[in-house]
Amino acid sequence: MKLMRKLVQTVTLFAAVLSFSVLGMAVYVDMAAPEHYYNIKGEDFSISGMFGVQVSSSYDTAAADASSVTPVSQDVQLSLFGIIPVKTTTVETISEVELTPCGTPFGVKILTDGVIVVGLNEISTAQGTVNPAKQAGIQTGDIIYKINGTAVSSNDEVAEVISACGGKSVSVDLRRNDKEFTLVLQPALSAIDGSYKAGLWVRDSSAGIGTVSFYDPATGAFGGLGHAICDVDTGEILPVMQGDVVNVKIHDIVKGTVGTPGELRGSFVSKDACGTIYVNNESGVFGQMFEAPVKNETIPMGLKQEVHSGKATVYTTINGNTPKAYEIEIEKINLLENSPTKNMIVRITDPELLELCGGIVQGMSGSPIVQDGKLIGAVTHVFVNDPTRGYAIFAENMYQNVAAMQKQS
Repeated sequence: MKLMRKLVQTVTLFAAVLSFSVLGMAVYVDMAAPEHYYNIKGEDFSISGMFGVQVSSSYDTAAADASSVTPVSQDVQLSLFGIIPVKTTTVETISEVELTPCGTPFGVKILTDGVIVVGLNEISTAQGTVNPAKQAGIQTGDIIYKINGTAVSSNDEVAEVISACGGKSVSVDLRRNDKEFTLVLQPALSAIDGSYKAGLWVRDSSAGIGTVSFYDPATGAFGGLGHAICDVDTGEILPVMQGDVVNVKIHDIVKGTVGTPGELRGSFVSKDACGTIYVNNESGVFGQMFEAPVKNETIPMGLKQEVHSGKATVYTTINGNTPKAYEIEIEKINLLENSPTKNMIVRITDPELLELCGGIVQGMSGSPIVQDGKLIGAVTHVFVNDPTRGYAIFAENMYQNVAAMQKQS
């Protein structure tokens, strides 16, 4: 009798634990699975990166393949182990995208669309010290694009408009957190040089080195970095008015250690541009190149649901301007749509790259990742406390910017 009671209690406890486990998995899948997926025309839809998640038979491959022009969207039911319905998601059919994985270093020179405020300063006047910009409500990180209706894109242009106001108040049009504002600024007459000043420091350009992720030989479009170029002082994304791509040669490596990121050091080979940058956003920089940066063959772009943990290859350049292939391990996959850039955690496993660089170093951002013969992403960040590991972005998240750029052209 006691044995039977103990058996019943054990079975009941096991059933309760199993129920809570399944419930927890269902909640996780509902939160982690994206609302939208792309799928290649004619291919079955499945998800590699989520354990136990299966796609119901409601996805109609034939129907998706029937339309040769208009993309087809279907609602698909996701379930646990093919039994428990969890979430309905939308799958949009697209044609296969062929890209050239690069891994070549490139230089970036950007002129901003407007000027970015990097600091505020006091002005000495006959009445004492004042800060006109601060009194007007201007903040560090603001992007000023007009003063008194005149477009400004350089420090000199800002100084010229302020100086010409003759002491009258001026309107300042600016962007802050993707919102536009118009403020009124009263310039102050400097007791030092007798000119009118606004009391702010601005920056109008930036330059740096990164890695080209992919090139589209059909259009000349490219994507690189996998993250935005931001102002070094404010952390704000630099808006692009004009951007040039220049050739770079890597000549030195600072090896990364725990707590101190390493870096690739290089120099611009020429002042002449080899491409143009049109977009700088959280997913990287995008534009056109005048010719292919490498002679590699094109390969299919892998979609996020095809990415899985395990071995992969990263292409990067640590000497000169020729990329090499190195072994890595994909440790974790994040499909959440509110994290568009930190989609994977990767670990460098290649002995040569570990010996020379210590893992991921600054300048490798944008290095393309290939798995199962497909371009699936690019390295974006290094973990400061573990330089062998870092974040990577899905290739499709980068390519969406190229597709949008081509629609606008």
